[in-house]
Formats: sequence, C-alpha cells, structure tokens
Amino acid sequence: MLEEKIVIGAVTKYPLNGILSIPKETDGLFPAVVLVHGSGPINMDEKIGNNYPFKDLAEGLTKIGIAVLRYDKRTFIYGKEMRNYPGLSVREETIEDAILASELLRKDSRIDSGKIFIIGHSMGGMLSPRIDSEGGNFAGLIIMGGSTRKLEDVIIEQNNEVIKSLNRFIKVIARKQIAKLSAKFDNIYNMSDEEAKSTLVLGKYGRAYYLKEMGEHPLISYLGPLNKPMLILQGDKDFHVSIEKDFNQYKELLKEKQNVTFKLYPNLNHLFMPSIYGKIRKAKKEYKVAQHIDAQVINDISDWILSVQEMPAKINGN
Repeated sequence: MLEEKIVIGAVTKYPLNGILSIPKETDGLFPAVVLVHGSGPINMDEKIGNNYPFKDLAEGLTKIGIAVLRYDKRTFIYGKEMRNYPGLSVREETIEDAILASELLRKDSRIDSGKIFIIGHSMGGMLSPRIDSEGGNFAGLIIMGGSTRKLEDVIIEQNNEVIKSLNRFIKVIARKQIAKLSAKFDNIYNMSDEEAKSTLVLGKYGRAYYLKEMGEHPLISYLGPLNKPMLILQGDKDFHVSIEKDFNQYKELLKEKQNVTFKLYPNLNHLFMPSIYGKIRKAKKEYKVAQHIDAQVINDISDWILSVQEMPAKINGN
C-alpha cells in the first residue's frame, strides 16, 4: 500500500491535508472511495477517543485493491473561523470538500473514474445522497450509521436516552432543559434565514441556521430520485442512531429500489467496533477503549464495491 499526501481544495480559501491510499498492484485501474466524516471537528482518521475508523477503512480496503481518500474536516482545521461564521451550514462544513475530493480522484490516471464511491459515516452518511446530487456524482453510496431524520430530532432523542440513567431529581431538571431545547428547535423553521443566522440554539456557537438549512434539504428529496447502488450498514448496538427509526426507515424509504443492500451487524457500536457498554451515557468511556472496525464490515464493503457494475466515465445526474 502506498500512502500519498494530498491537499483537498488546494486553491480555495480552506485547503485541507489528506492521504490517498493506493493499492500496490498496478494491473489496471483501481476503484476508489471518498470517506466523509460524522459530526464535529474531526481529523482525516476520524479519531474518536482512541479509535481511528477511517484509518482502519483505508488500510483494510486498500489491501483488497480499493484506493481510499481521507482528509481533515474543514471545522477541524479552521474551527475558530467556522464557528464565527453566521452562515455556516453543512455545505461549507462537509459537502463542498467531499465534492472536491471526488474531483481529485477523477483526475487521477490510476483511478477508474466510473467506479468512485462515497462512504459516509454518521452525519456523513446522512449527507451522502445530497453530496452525490450536488456534484459528487458517485458510482454508488455506502452509508454507515446514518440517520433518515432531521439532525435536531436525533439530538433530542440522544438527550432523552441520557436522561433515563439519571436520578429522579436530576431527571426533572434535565427534562425541563430538553423541553426548552425542543421548543427552540420547533421554532427554527418559522425564522427567516437572517434571523436563524443570529440565533443561538446549541451552546455558544450552534446557530439555528445550521439546522434550518440542513432540515430544508430533507433526505427523502435526494433518496427519492436516486437510482444508484447503495449499501446501508448499521451496528445493532449503535446508541447514536436507531434500528427502528433509522435503519428500518431506510428500508422503508428504499423498498421500491432493486439495487440497495442492507446489513445490520450484531454487537457492533456506532464505530462498527465491538460494543462494550452499549449506553450513550458511557460513550466517552466506550470510545476510550482502542479497537478496530470489525473485519467483516470491511470485507462486506469491499465485496459490494467490487460487485458494482462500471458506471460511464461521465455521469450526468442520477
């Protein structure tokens, strides 16, 4: 395996360092994937606690003959600047750079331009259909631990899960705080864009506009017309997303499509690593334990990628 340092968006205002992992074999062109991070400021290995899921994916897939492109997230490198930008949305945070990454791969003479895929993890999975539609033009989509819901709904549910483990007195206070947060979220879509840009809803920096812009681009509007091959993966011990409300909802939304594969993995968490505590309130403790992505997940992804038929080099729409 060769690891080459690259720069995403080299001529833009926000150049990002990355690594392109290339298989050693040189017989023909390689299929390739772009890795797209979950929420928050994360580095190119998607370091969470003492785990490095994107590094695992890059090493595992490259050994099997698939090139992998990973890069630092824009908010990881330019966090302060991004936090102070009132109009920050997932477009600036994630979508633009994922599209630039796909373009970089398409210009590489070693890569099969008709077999470039996206692997989106967590929020990256939620955004993958939109990234594809807005310029990614991938041969297929792999969604790992994604959600079909609005981001604010996921946040409220995660908070409600944490509440279950609190004592009675703290629970009452926490419920009031969550009710306040929920009321703020409910009002987001009544605001103008300008109002939303000046209204904080999460901490010191989380503006309403970020959620409003994302919510006004619902997943269904991208999944509906999408006819490309898709692989939807989730661990059954994932405490960030739900089997019932997310994994099964993907199944429902995509039930008419023939080229979608679903895989639910027993005893794997949100990082597709063995579950330890299985509770969201112990997330930090769980992710402190150094582990690796389950080998079966990497094998399933590579088998699926290698089974997808060649797409035309120039892809128009979906």
